[in-house]
Amino acid sequence: MHLHHTDPALTDIIPPTAPRPGGRSGPLRIGLGGPVGAGKTATVAALCRRLRDTLSIAVVTNDIYTREDAEALLRQAVLPPERITAVETGACPHTAIRDDISANLEAVEDLQERIGDLDLVLIESGGDNLTATFSKGLIDHQIFLIDVAGGDDIPRKGGPGVTTADLLVINKTDLAPHVGADLSAMERDARAARGSLPVVLTCLKDQHGIEPVADWVCRRLADLTAARS
Repeated sequence: MHLHHTDPALTDIIPPTAPRPGGRSGPLRIGLGGPVGAGKTATVAALCRRLRDTLSIAVVTNDIYTREDAEALLRQAVLPPERITAVETGACPHTAIRDDISANLEAVEDLQERIGDLDLVLIESGGDNLTATFSKGLIDHQIFLIDVAGGDDIPRKGGPGVTTADLLVINKTDLAPHVGADLSAMERDARAARGSLPVVLTCLKDQHGIEPVADWVCRRLADLTAARS
C-alpha cells in the first residue's frame, strides 16, 4: 500500500530536518523537480490551494525562455499575483537550481522584501531529467516527481532525483490502466531504490489527491518551527 495522509508510519520513516546551511533563517524552501509533464506545476497549484488559507506562501518558477509556468499559476489564481515570480534560466533547468542559483536566490529575496513574513516558498524547476537536484544553498528539502505515463521502469532507472530526493511522488496514477503501467511494481522498485526515504502515489484529479504531499510539507514546516524554538 502506498502512504496516505492518515498513515501513521509516515512519521517513522521521514528523518528530522537537517540544520540549514549557514544557519539560514526565513521561510521553509521546498524545491520541486522532475521530467517534463510529470505534474510539477499542477502539484504547486494544488499545494497552494490546499495551504494558502493557513500559511503565507510564495512561488518561484523556472523556465528556459518563458514565464509559462508562472503564467499558468496566475491564470488559475492559486495565489495573489505578487506572490508568484518567474526565473528564465536561459540554459538547462538544473543550471539555475543546482549550479548557479543566484537568480533563484534573488527571486526569493525579492518575494520576502515585497511580502514580508513568509512561511513557505515553493521553487519549481523547469522540466529536467532524472539527474536534476537542487543546491542545498537554495532549498531545505526536495520533492521529485515522476509520472506513470513516463513508464513503470522509471524507478528502476534511478538517478539522484529518484533515489535521493526527500520525497518521491509517483504522479498520475489514474493513467496506469491506459498506459499499461504496473503501479505495484513502480512503488516496490521506488522503495527498493530509496530505502527509508518516503514515496507517495498521487492523482491530483482526486478530491484529496494532494493530501499526502501537503501533509509532508506541513510536517517539514513543523520540524523547522520546532528546531527554532
